[in-house]
Amino acid sequence: MDSSGIFSKRDLRYLIIPLIIEQTLALTVGMFDTVMVASVGEHAVSGVSLVESINILLINLFSALAAGGAIVAGQYLGRQDRENSQRAAKQLVFVTLALSVVIGSICLLLNRQILSLIFGNVESGVMGHARTYFYITTLSYPFIGIFNTAAALFRIMGNAKAAMINALIMNVVNIAGNALFIYGMNWGVAGAALSTLISRVIAAVTMMIMLRNPKLEISLRSYGIKGMDPQMFKRILRIGIPNGLENSIFQMGKIVVTSLVASLGTISIAANAVANSLSGVGAIPGAAMGLALTTVVARCVGAREYDQADYYAKTLMKRVYLYMIIVNAGVLLALKPVLGLYNLSAETFNLAFQLMLIHASSSMVIWPASFTLPNALRAAGDVRYTMVISIFSMGMFRIGFSYLFVHFTSLGVRGIWIAMIIDWIFRSICFIRRWRCGKWKNITVV
Repeated sequence: MDSSGIFSKRDLRYLIIPLIIEQTLALTVGMFDTVMVASVGEHAVSGVSLVESINILLINLFSALAAGGAIVAGQYLGRQDRENSQRAAKQLVFVTLALSVVIGSICLLLNRQILSLIFGNVESGVMGHARTYFYITTLSYPFIGIFNTAAALFRIMGNAKAAMINALIMNVVNIAGNALFIYGMNWGVAGAALSTLISRVIAAVTMMIMLRNPKLEISLRSYGIKGMDPQMFKRILRIGIPNGLENSIFQMGKIVVTSLVASLGTISIAANAVANSLSGVGAIPGAAMGLALTTVVARCVGAREYDQADYYAKTLMKRVYLYMIIVNAGVLLALKPVLGLYNLSAETFNLAFQLMLIHASSSMVIWPASFTLPNALRAAGDVRYTMVISIFSMGMFRIGFSYLFVHFTSLGVRGIWIAMIIDWIFRSICFIRRWRCGKWKNITVV
């Protein structure tokens, strides 16, 4: 940091580059699972993709809660109040662990019922793989919850490198485990799930050990319930609950849409699964910059430097549009050879190609304002507005228009992806107007 601002160009570079790498690594865990499971067959790919929609819902819930708590800790750091930032971090670790254990236990006990309720119409072969994958990956919820919490705390300190290194470790372990369990031991979907579980356990334990370093701005020397602060707990929940609720309902909406995809047959399910795994590549710069915005804006707002928060938000948004254009243009150029890696039938290949054309071309100009910019609003504490807009847009546009296009047109799964773009457009308009009006400057978090 330098005298001209809270964050220098060097600070931003050291924050953004590791975040981009980390998001790339996080994405490739799911992609490698999908590609390596593809050797078992399209039923296996479809089963894994259906469960991943549930896993993403719950993991995003943990991540959203972690991000909310980290915003509180970050605003305290902006005020140079290290004691309260550490107190906030401790409450956050406790609540995330407790929530992930409770949710994981429920999913273990109600595995069949949950899958039957959401995806009851899928073929029996797909459901069998889904149940196996769900049982094993559910065991990883507490570990991925703790990993995401620790990663959020490191990012809010401006130390994105720690999360990046551990994401790399998690990736290497997962890929090696897939190779051993899927190809070497022929365990199929169970092997993919087991390697995911092992990689998350290792990453979570490593991150918690790293957080014990007393030289860090936020250092956690103990993890017991002693020293719990009810007032701090309320501050975290005031940000974390709307943030988590927004993410959860958004992901639940995606599950509703996925269940609609499941009714269209195995070809649509498989094409949708592959397109979903690849679409994340085009969103990497936006996701990484969103995390950077959370850190930067939270620290600026905590220091009551609203002009700097506005300046950095505009600077980072300009960068993300440039990066999104470059990356999504590359995705389109490499699309056919990459799809060839999935061993798809000709019909599934063509459908997945069309879905990716819709996504990549739209991501360049619409995605950043829809998903990157609201992170700046959340970091300032404006979480209720982003929650209301996201929930309304998901229900009205993504879900509503998906059913409209599927049942009243011949678009099929393509209509679902077009409805998604309509949702993006509405969100973008609302979030741009909100940031420009400046109401986020009047919200107090700490």
